[in-house]
Amino acid sequence: MKRVLIACLLIVSVFSNAQQTDYVDFESIHAALTFELDSLKVKGGITMRFKILKNVDSIFVDAKKMDFTFELGDHDRIRYKYNDDKLWFVSDFRAGEQHDVFFTYSTQPKKALYFVERNKEPQIWTQGQGKYTSNWLPSLDDTNDKIEFDLSIIYDKDYEVIANGKLINKQLNDSTTTWHYDMQKPMSSYLVALVVGKYNKKTETSKSDIPLEYYYYPEDSLKVESTYRYSKQMFDFLEEEIGFAYPWQNYKQVPVHDFLYAGMENTSCTIFSDAFVVDAIGFNDKNYVNVNAHELAHQWFGDLVTATSGEHHWLQEGFATYYALLAEREIFGKNHYDFKLYESAVNLARQDLAGDGTSLLNPKSSSLTFYERGAWVLHALRSLVGDKVFKKAVKAYLEKHQFKNVETSDFIKEVERFFGKSLNTFVNVWIKKKDFPVDAALGLLQEQSTFINEYLMVDCEAKTSKCKDYLKYYVSDEAKVKVISQVPELVTKDTFKQGLKVRQAISQYVRQVPKELKEEYETLLDDKSYITIENALYNLWTSFPEERAKYLSKTRNIVGFNDKNVRLLWIALNLSTPFYQADNKQGLFEELVNYTDERYNADLRMNAFNYLKLMNACNDICKSNLEKAKSHHNWRMVKFAKDMSEKLENKQ
Repeated sequence: MKRVLIACLLIVSVFSNAQQTDYVDFESIHAALTFELDSLKVKGGITMRFKILKNVDSIFVDAKKMDFTFELGDHDRIRYKYNDDKLWFVSDFRAGEQHDVFFTYSTQPKKALYFVERNKEPQIWTQGQGKYTSNWLPSLDDTNDKIEFDLSIIYDKDYEVIANGKLINKQLNDSTTTWHYDMQKPMSSYLVALVVGKYNKKTETSKSDIPLEYYYYPEDSLKVESTYRYSKQMFDFLEEEIGFAYPWQNYKQVPVHDFLYAGMENTSCTIFSDAFVVDAIGFNDKNYVNVNAHELAHQWFGDLVTATSGEHHWLQEGFATYYALLAEREIFGKNHYDFKLYESAVNLARQDLAGDGTSLLNPKSSSLTFYERGAWVLHALRSLVGDKVFKKAVKAYLEKHQFKNVETSDFIKEVERFFGKSLNTFVNVWIKKKDFPVDAALGLLQEQSTFINEYLMVDCEAKTSKCKDYLKYYVSDEAKVKVISQVPELVTKDTFKQGLKVRQAISQYVRQVPKELKEEYETLLDDKSYITIENALYNLWTSFPEERAKYLSKTRNIVGFNDKNVRLLWIALNLSTPFYQADNKQGLFEELVNYTDERYNADLRMNAFNYLKLMNACNDICKSNLEKAKSHHNWRMVKFAKDMSEKLENKQ
């Protein structure tokens, strides 16, 4: 053990003044994988090809907490060292040599690959960014070495297996299927992805003949259109807008249970939270459109060209946010785009006022900074240099740095080249400066958008006679929502004749329903919005106790989103309405407790826990499920469970 430690210390010293990428290029990794559900283990055979760039005596791949078996083959002069974190290849490597090594491994990953259960069926999915693929697959944590990954996976024949690249072969065995996926181009290790689960698939083809694959749970066939709405339109738009052909063989999108984030842009294979699998009503409140466009834009900005370090992370998130906004503008119009930029500017200004603002080049910046300030930089830059220069620069930037790593200066140089002028002042103000230039941003919006000028003009914090007129006449729905949030007492019967956004604002801000508005308010229960229905049900139930049975009867079959927002409220209100005897109260209580079980998604569980806490009814089953939630793979669930447990203990 001591000798191994000394060897590893000597090896580490080799790279003390240089990056490993200067010495070796890992060209390809082929992984043949199997999974053991009982032990939650990954097992695999790895064939790894690398080329030596400079003479060196050792190189490594990252591999956390793994067991290895080595086959030396033709390269018996290579020795292997492992220190629980890195697998070292030790030899007298000479520049120009190419090596193929093979070994087998097994591991029980603590993160980056997750074994979950959905509807009593196993599901497996990965999340490499921020978690490190090397927790389940020997690879490289450094994003600067791009590798061609080809995965072959053996699994139960009744399940679908999805991974990066093109499915080139499905081999049917007795009880299993072997899936062979091929990537033709290299990518950073954090973008390696696979999903195993019960899925069906819908396929479309882009204008450029790229296969677009939309995966869905077998029981969700009626939600496919509303979940994936505008997908092909956005793909075609972004490919044309960016001016650089989509760089991968196909594009797959896969929803998974209890995902860590909204979505993840794995190369050619976006994984996203199944909370975005919605029906036609849910689409109006909580659709996948923005996440869909954002992860798609990453296929160019993040996957094709990847930031060298966290200092330049905005080159991924800012670009993806900006191009997602452009895609939404194509679908929903310029006013939608302008309003999203306005909201971003306000949020960034608030962040600065709170003392949390940072330079866009600070690797510890918030997501708000990386995503939304980054998008603002691109909007402002395009406004400065013009559409023609901007699009030429983006195309040249991608062509020059494709399948490579980039820094901020790489992009700025391309813009300067076509613009013919220095951008130093712009970079200092918009990128380097700690505070977001909110005055310049809002000024730019006001120059470009009569919609924003109108919105800013409408302000009823100080009530004036104009405020009533705003709700009647010409201003936008967004402006009307603003008025209702400021002076909800101005809502009249006529206000209910407005569109979905305005009616939703009524349900949100008019909480104590006036008797003279009761009839109109009740129509909110028929709206195509689960948010509006949830708000209206609660507000009507509290405002008119004598009619609670009527409201419960009307909404008894409405479930809501995947977190069952309407159903859980309905159960809680039913249990709190003693004279309403249309249901088995004990059965309803058991249903509510049941939703805290670990087989349900985290959002649903947290909602159920919250209602039980409000009712002082978290029984032994609830407490047991709360304890289990403390070891959940999702940090939000863990934090929630710990906080609620502490509050329950303090009440005793």
